[in-house]
Amino acid sequence: MHRPPAAEARFAEELAVLRPDLVARYAAELPGARAAVLSRLWRGLTHEPLPWITSRRAGREGLTLRLADGRRLHGPHPDPFATAARVRAVRLDETAYDDPARLTTALGVPHGVEFAAELADSVASLALSRAGQPPRSTQWPAHDWEWEQRIVDGHPYHPNCRSRPGFSVAEQLAYGPEHRPLVRLGLVPVPAAECLLTGAWPAEMRDGDRLLLPVHPWQAEHVLKRRVTEGVAAHPLMSLRTLALTGGGPHVKTALSARLTSSVRDISVYSIGMSATLSQFAETLSARMDGLLHFTRTLGAVTADSPDLAAVLRESPQVYGDRVLPVAALATTELPESPAWLAEFARLALTAGLRLLELGVALEAHGQNLLVVLSESGAPLRLVYRDLADIRVSPARLARHGIPVPALSGRVVTDDVTTLRRKLFGSLVAGALAGTAGSAAALRGALETAVRELPRTPDLAALLEQPLPAKALTLMRLSPGTPGDQWTALPNPLL
Repeated sequence: MHRPPAAEARFAEELAVLRPDLVARYAAELPGARAAVLSRLWRGLTHEPLPWITSRRAGREGLTLRLADGRRLHGPHPDPFATAARVRAVRLDETAYDDPARLTTALGVPHGVEFAAELADSVASLALSRAGQPPRSTQWPAHDWEWEQRIVDGHPYHPNCRSRPGFSVAEQLAYGPEHRPLVRLGLVPVPAAECLLTGAWPAEMRDGDRLLLPVHPWQAEHVLKRRVTEGVAAHPLMSLRTLALTGGGPHVKTALSARLTSSVRDISVYSIGMSATLSQFAETLSARMDGLLHFTRTLGAVTADSPDLAAVLRESPQVYGDRVLPVAALATTELPESPAWLAEFARLALTAGLRLLELGVALEAHGQNLLVVLSESGAPLRLVYRDLADIRVSPARLARHGIPVPALSGRVVTDDVTTLRRKLFGSLVAGALAGTAGSAAALRGALETAVRELPRTPDLAALLEQPLPAKALTLMRLSPGTPGDQWTALPNPLL
């Protein structure tokens, strides 16, 4: 019999007090949540360059990994692009494990204890997220934030898809977008002279010579450790720290210094300083995209000289169409089940992404940043991109195309071809398109059709002929001392 890990038991105890009506549903969702997280973990173990795995051998009954200490780990044949929970158990020597946290603990690898705790939290949080879902409505949402709140399972490939360490059950129910709460953001007054402000700051968020900075209530309690005046109501979006102001207002990105999936999120002073320049540059790029791609404008960004107290206001993607939804939300519709629709969407996304890459800009076009505008019949019309902080810009490519090079510095700027292609291919193909397709076979079919109409550029040749880059998400969580992204190479579905 499965003995629940501490996280699962703690969640059950808190639920019994807070929401006794969800206790039975939560317990019923736990096996599926374990399988979902275990499937993501198995993907990482089978495809990432983990130093303590010395060999991988495929056989008729699955895949066997040999560990550096001589033990063997055996599981089913992996599909690196599968989104369904296909892995119910893996075997370490003669012991079967259906729980990702217990498996990680048994592996005994460096930093595994911390990672196991995050996996246990991911399982419990995912079960809680699934338990609180109402029956799926057949009506299409009217607001952009409603689409985002339909995304229940989080990142399609990260083992920490729902890990929210530091959040109690009450806080998850109060702030998690999949629980559909209305969040009251605090407003912290800071003298304008002490702030770095780029863009414009709205009059309703000013008090004389002070700027009123929206602060997430979790941040106020756990990081700032201060009471703040409740200011504006907002709907949390899929990133948790970004919210849509009520009444059709802009989206506000708050500083929320919590570990979500891979890293602790904040809003750096560097990104605030670059935000206005990037937003203006994006308008220049959009003019060259023939209506294929729009960028949400950054209206204003401010920091009180601290990543813990900062905020960004940007326009809602809904200004570019009534039916605009994050690519991650496509899985909640029936659209990707049509091979023809999936191929058309892939063609649109690759056309826009590769054109921008040729011009000199690599997007972080994963399912959260990339949105699609649909027609009334569901056909993909154009794309919208948001959150410019993680794009990469090549001055050499821009100059080659006669595009003025913006005044940018730091990590955004690079002429390295590998870095540029990894950024786009890893997020768009191995991320947004793969997550929408849901399997290697579906992704291959969509890409084979889509690439026939694309201009034959060196970047496209690299996409067609080389392994597919993807972030090594498990390796990154087991390498806390290594900054930045780490990468792996997935089998190219087109080869």
